[in-house]
Amino acid sequence: MTTTHIPSTETLESFRQEIDQIRDETMAKVGQEDANHIRKIVRIQRAMEMGGRLVMIAGFYHWIWWVVGVVMLGLAKIINNMEIGHNVMHGQYDFMNDPHLNSRDFDWDGICDGESWRRTHNFEHHTYTNIIGKDRDFGYDTMRLSDDVKWKNHYRWQPLRMLILTLMFEWAVAYHELFGERIFVGKRRPEGKLPISHAQLIKDFFAKIRKGVFRDYLFYPAIVGLFLGWPMFGAIVLGNFFANMIRNMWASTIIFCGHFTEDVHTFSEEECENESRGQFYYRQILGSSNLEGSKLLHIMSGHLSRQVEHHLFPDMPSYRYNEVAEKVRNVCRKHNIPYNTGTLWGQYSTVVYRVFKYSKPPKKQDGFANA
Repeated sequence: MTTTHIPSTETLESFRQEIDQIRDETMAKVGQEDANHIRKIVRIQRAMEMGGRLVMIAGFYHWIWWVVGVVMLGLAKIINNMEIGHNVMHGQYDFMNDPHLNSRDFDWDGICDGESWRRTHNFEHHTYTNIIGKDRDFGYDTMRLSDDVKWKNHYRWQPLRMLILTLMFEWAVAYHELFGERIFVGKRRPEGKLPISHAQLIKDFFAKIRKGVFRDYLFYPAIVGLFLGWPMFGAIVLGNFFANMIRNMWASTIIFCGHFTEDVHTFSEEECENESRGQFYYRQILGSSNLEGSKLLHIMSGHLSRQVEHHLFPDMPSYRYNEVAEKVRNVCRKHNIPYNTGTLWGQYSTVVYRVFKYSKPPKKQDGFANA
């Protein structure tokens, strides 16, 4: 959905002031309570990861323990990426001055290089949210989700691409920046647009992959295989693979629901030129979708169930998003600004609908490409 109506300058300025007030009042309360929350989550995540790996080994005695271990490890990986990694790398907990929970040095589970993520997500996506041609997270350069993108024959296959992206999400995210620079496929883009060289980008890409693959598919399986026999090496490799699949499917589902739902708006570069702070907030809200659910859903989603609030306040500890959500919603209601929210499966069904809808050519499109 392309935005066609923008509120008046006066309305947007009043809106901006009220959103800033919510932010200022909430950030003034940030402190020990937030630190306690993230440290508790870290303890739970570490215990679940260690427990999952150990319980998986008990599959040597009965297969059911292997299944339980896989699920535990998958959940631990979700928490590591969503509630801990994503939020820590946004700088939400830099106020703690904790060497293990700071945005500069945190290294998450998975194969996506942290610095690449900070460039493509923290800067590019959060700055250019849903601006066609600027926000590469909108469709991940593989799916057409708006009529603003010219239809081509290969978009017919985007439902299949969505499935592949869901299963291999960490790999897609890892390759995201390199794909944008056409490093391995297509005509490579000229140097100078990134703060690092293409050579360094490639080096960082493979370094993180080696680390992740070594840990999950060699180091832990080899230790178990050494003591319990090499058939258990294969069992641990397979278990780690499925744990990563659990993480990939959940993370992609939550992220798709944040920006690909039927009612999110898209924007052109022209209409966002010389954007005021009020217009910026307006775009962030119209380009995002929330999820309603339990406390467990909010934690397991890294509080990206509050995508609207996250895009308004990306450096606010995610623990606070539920606290400010109703306040933001009331301000939106006051200024007649849409606030997109719904259940997980309700929102996800509209994501699937949107993917299928835009996989088909428009009924009337003059001179569309066929490749």
